[in-house]
Amino acid sequence: MKKENKERLDLYLTSLLNISRSKAQKLIKDGCILVNNDIKSANYLVDVNDKIVVNSDLNYEIDVEPENIPLDIVYEDEYLLVINKKSGMVVHPAPGNYSKTLVNALLYKFNLSKGESKFRPGIVHRIDKDTSGLMLVAKDDKTHDLLSKMIKEKKVERKYIALVSGVIKHDTGTIDAPIGRDISNRQKMAVTDINSKDAITHFRVLKRYSNNTLIECKLDTGRTHQIRVHFAYIGYPIVNDPLYGKNKNTTPFGQLLHSKSIKFFHPITKKELYFESELPEEFQNYLNKIN
Repeated sequence: MKKENKERLDLYLTSLLNISRSKAQKLIKDGCILVNNDIKSANYLVDVNDKIVVNSDLNYEIDVEPENIPLDIVYEDEYLLVINKKSGMVVHPAPGNYSKTLVNALLYKFNLSKGESKFRPGIVHRIDKDTSGLMLVAKDDKTHDLLSKMIKEKKVERKYIALVSGVIKHDTGTIDAPIGRDISNRQKMAVTDINSKDAITHFRVLKRYSNNTLIECKLDTGRTHQIRVHFAYIGYPIVNDPLYGKNKNTTPFGQLLHSKSIKFFHPITKKELYFESELPEEFQNYLNKIN
């Protein structure tokens, strides 16, 4: 793509693709826009002979349909829900995947907050498709805004259980490494200083096996694939991870990563809430087989 006069990248895409500026900015933020094989910021000035690649299906203005899919609801009141998500369930619809998601299931049972868009009603934070465990859902816009702010201000404590490849020698540790979109594979994230955001993961060892380590992780931030990226970066990838694992000998269950617990003060009632979820059967069976 070419442009004769220099113009901000987001404005250029808005005009060229006939989309809103906010949508253009989201495409840039999500790493869907490459300029000369590199990720640029929204205020990058497009120059003559710049090669711009758009890695996105722009034609996805469809309605998200409610679907009668069973849900494991751990907690519910008039303001919010705590869901225990199964491994294998996508959280919200996206191009090429509009059905059988958590959002489809939620819409069948509840009226939810609008959230970021009609594709993510009620969704305050996400966990990956093949990550199991607890996550928060807002029922109204006010609760959604308050929960989102609480997460941003680190007032929601989230802990995960993971099994990693290799034996970690330290009992505890902190990984402080920025994460951004992998410019060579937009399906992956990476530790990088290019268009990245701060990412901090604390961990402690629960048990060591001959070739694996069971760990508990606590997040200060909530970047896409954060735990998976961080532990692959330090040489201890999550077992069974199809994107960041050491090999491709994975199973349909997905990476052995589980959202174990959530603790927070209710944004409306101010009551402290704590929820914990047991490891899925597949995860526990894997642990029983190793030594």
